[in-house]
Amino acid sequence: MNPRPRITRLCAALYILVSSTQALEAQQNNPPLTSYYGTTPVLDGIISAGEWDDATQFVGVKDWWPAFRPVTDDRDLSLKGYVKHDSNYLYFAANVTDDLLYGIATPRYLPPSNPKAHELTREGYPWLGDEMEILLFAGPSPPRLEADGTGASWQMVCNLTKSRTGGVGVGGILEGEPRSNASAWETYQKWIEDGAQRCAAKVKPDGSGYILEWAIRFNPCLESEPAVFYSPAKGPAVVRIKLVLGDMDRPEDGATNRYLFHHEQWFAPGAVPAERRAWGYLHLMGMERKP
Repeated sequence: MNPRPRITRLCAALYILVSSTQALEAQQNNPPLTSYYGTTPVLDGIISAGEWDDATQFVGVKDWWPAFRPVTDDRDLSLKGYVKHDSNYLYFAANVTDDLLYGIATPRYLPPSNPKAHELTREGYPWLGDEMEILLFAGPSPPRLEADGTGASWQMVCNLTKSRTGGVGVGGILEGEPRSNASAWETYQKWIEDGAQRCAAKVKPDGSGYILEWAIRFNPCLESEPAVFYSPAKGPAVVRIKLVLGDMDRPEDGATNRYLFHHEQWFAPGAVPAERRAWGYLHLMGMERKP
């Protein structure tokens, strides 16, 4: 009797057991985010006393998926995040610890791969610098790996040192991906002009990092079906989400990649496997307030 089939089945069973254990650990370490109904924050880049107490908190980024070098020290890069909503907007805030702020404590150097990286055009890199990105999928069908640039599927950027409304040197909201799609670019610009997406970014007084506060209007940015948008009055819902935190320090810190990023950490809450391309989950709790 050939023992190989039995060994193969045993190996397969062990693989399934190990994979299931890893999946369970990933779910325990990165549970889905939950957004409760709360007070409306002031978007000024300052987390005032009590302003985010009714929000769900989350932390990172050592256990997030590293696109480049992993983060091993919270003093190098870490965050305390918040999420909640009111009747019209979904809100995120991030208290980011970063030991070296690009374009503030360092020159505004550019990667040789794109000398136009700071142009506020489709040729620029909106995410180049210290920044946070949100990718959100609110549509009814399984999401693609990347965003489409519509109300059902989008990716936007909040950068510490440049913005559509303030230009280079002023932090705030920028058009994200896919920049190569003219329709997506125009949609994102309209959202910024109309105030459907807003972000305030400010260096902390002690220079140890920065604060981001981000507002995302349900209509037009959470389109569950064509021309149908989420509202807390409709009750709970679940959307797919990814968060990205980017960190540039010195050119030599990013020498291993064409963008010169030191770190780019991806978070897909509740996703298994916990990897860059996985979509996580955000539970919107309607009119329910945080317990």
